[in-house]
Amino acid sequence: MKYSVILFFLIALSAAPGVMVAQNNVIDEIVWVVGDEAILKSEVEEYRKEVLMQNQRIEGDPYCFIPEQLAIRKLFLDQAKLDSITVQESQVSRTLEYMINEYTASVGSVERLEEYWGKSIATIREDMREQIREQQLIEGVQQKHFGNVQLTPSEIRKYYNSLPQDSLPFIPTTLEVQIITVEPEIPLVEIDKVKARLRDFTEQITSGKNTLSTLALVHSEDQGTAQRGGELGFMSRSTLSPGFANVAFALNDPQKVSNVVETEYGFHIIQLVERRNDMGNFRHILLKPKVPQVSLDTALIRLDSIRTGIMKNKITFDDAATYLSADKDTRNNKGIMVNNTPRSANSGTPRFALNELNQDIAKIAGEMAKGEESEPFIMMNDKGRQVAAMIKITDRNEGHKANINNDYQTIKQMAENAKQQKLVDEWLQNKIRKTYVRIDPEWQGCEYKYQAWLK
Repeated sequence: MKYSVILFFLIALSAAPGVMVAQNNVIDEIVWVVGDEAILKSEVEEYRKEVLMQNQRIEGDPYCFIPEQLAIRKLFLDQAKLDSITVQESQVSRTLEYMINEYTASVGSVERLEEYWGKSIATIREDMREQIREQQLIEGVQQKHFGNVQLTPSEIRKYYNSLPQDSLPFIPTTLEVQIITVEPEIPLVEIDKVKARLRDFTEQITSGKNTLSTLALVHSEDQGTAQRGGELGFMSRSTLSPGFANVAFALNDPQKVSNVVETEYGFHIIQLVERRNDMGNFRHILLKPKVPQVSLDTALIRLDSIRTGIMKNKITFDDAATYLSADKDTRNNKGIMVNNTPRSANSGTPRFALNELNQDIAKIAGEMAKGEESEPFIMMNDKGRQVAAMIKITDRNEGHKANINNDYQTIKQMAENAKQQKLVDEWLQNKIRKTYVRIDPEWQGCEYKYQAWLK
């Protein structure tokens, strides 16, 4: 559910750890009071720095915009108390670990993260946990008061007709794609080479000659974790590949290293870092067997014969994708790809903007027309492995200004967002009028969104 720009900004601010810590070079003073809660100058300054670091948009003067956002946050938290909103600590923990992992990945290591924030990882966790808990309380209030907006088709059409043409969003070109893949055969000798290297790494680790983190940094082919010494960060069993999870969660000694494990990504050795209830943090090294060119060529020839059968009407693309494709994610859906891009308007549908497609597919699909089938080509799949592929464009909608006929769901979401924004504005204006607010005279010259602050 999408809310207003203000509510989105609150979420962005709440994601930043340590925002309540005063800077040594800031002389603190109370600039706002909302109810019985004070907003300090140091809070405003710290939020400003966090927002600039994250390249978040600030509307106008930050020393006007930010304190108003902080004040709105306090109003929502006060309402959460009145509504007896509660949060699940397990969900707080999951979100915390996800965010810690994201921050760690962005800077490269826990040590760099501590240096970046100027505090220990324990303090970062403590600060972030409280911020996440508060954000989930706010979301509970939002859901209770504004989360059930439903508009009739006539209301949506009325909203659309009221919009100036220059305010309609541009909808980029979208494609619907079917795919057939053939996996190249990997010679046993290549698999044996990878396993032998991993066993050698295990021997170096158990003998004390080397550490898994050092070896991962140099040798692991998981680019996302290699720079962190192979460390995954805390994850639940369900977020990991089943084969990997079964071995990883059976580990109980951080000094031990697992046997070689095969997954769809390649071959791994795994080491336990820490367990917390149903969450685990592990290190691993991933190696992938090399695919000889002859195997890739053979896969292309196999796929070309399938394409010939389709062109001669001996088999349909649908049937070839269902019965002959190696792509487990699409073959039960006649080869139709589904968009899983987070936060995309197309997520959960077969529609893809070009930048949401696998880049190897996008290079081919971008030049294709509806109904056209590609020649076989080599692509890197989402598991990081080379496969032969061919695609068919089942639908193509060129970029255009949104319209009610072709983009009903987009217009519907815009109308619902506008209705929610109106409800939020009315609720906040009313809440502000009923709340004691004092703003330092030096901060009263701002053009605040809600003039009721200056009542």
